[in-house]
Amino acid sequence: MRIALVANSRSGTGTHAEELTQRLERHGAQVVAVVPVQALGDHAGPAVEEMPDALASASFDRLVVAGGDGSIGLAARAAARLGVPLAVIPTGTANDFARSLDLPLDLEAATALSAGATPAHMRAVDLARVGDRPWVNAASAGLSVLAAREAHSLKPHLGAVAYLVGALRAGLTGRPLHVVIHADGERAWEGAAWQVIVGATGAFGGGAEIGGVTHGDGELDAAIVPAGSRLGLARTAAGMRLGRLTAQREVPHVRARQIDVEAPAGTRFNVDGEVCTCTPAHFEVQPGALEVLVPA
Repeated sequence: MRIALVANSRSGTGTHAEELTQRLERHGAQVVAVVPVQALGDHAGPAVEEMPDALASASFDRLVVAGGDGSIGLAARAAARLGVPLAVIPTGTANDFARSLDLPLDLEAATALSAGATPAHMRAVDLARVGDRPWVNAASAGLSVLAAREAHSLKPHLGAVAYLVGALRAGLTGRPLHVVIHADGERAWEGAAWQVIVGATGAFGGGAEIGGVTHGDGELDAAIVPAGSRLGLARTAAGMRLGRLTAQREVPHVRARQIDVEAPAGTRFNVDGEVCTCTPAHFEVQPGALEVLVPA
């Protein structure tokens, strides 16, 4: 098994390329190329374009990415462009993509799966993008951006629980946004909203989900949390933790191949855990763009 390794050494522990290479080779793989990557908010763009070029000269059977959800999006784009399967070693804080596909979260188990040492099969997965930025889980504006900022300094100490604490703080201090949502070119919703979430897997924030999302259906799902009382946010938060947000009657749910979010100038988005500016905020999906290795 010939492997190209993409490693984000700033994501969690055990992500240094040398250590990962040794782990993969202990399980019988041959690592033929190593590409370091950092998913850094507004500065991730060049890495998206350069990664396929950095790997094009190597011959390998699969691309293995070790990092958080932001790094997975970059590697997924490269795998899709190069026509090779993607394997994931989840070493981030939330690891929502891995959870959504029931991938092993344990470092050793994930390494063994990626190296071909344990039974597996391929699963077709949609790849989303906003502008030139690829993503795999969810992109959102509103309270989630404030929550991510609040959670950032807490992640080394609290892990995924930091997202819950950040969400609670955001709910106490955040303000609604006025947004206009277009689905496949048609106006679908307009008004003040606490939060807008566009989902591919629909997973975000260390175990939360918007619900109502079908993997591999070739469409994006948008959930809008209309502005209202802060007390009402508690019910919304519970819906997210239970993966039933879109089941709540007061939460509009839109499904389309392309979704546009018009928001005030300078609005920031949380894209797979990376906070960035998306101008324009045009989201689209590539159905079944790549194959991901999952446990048999």
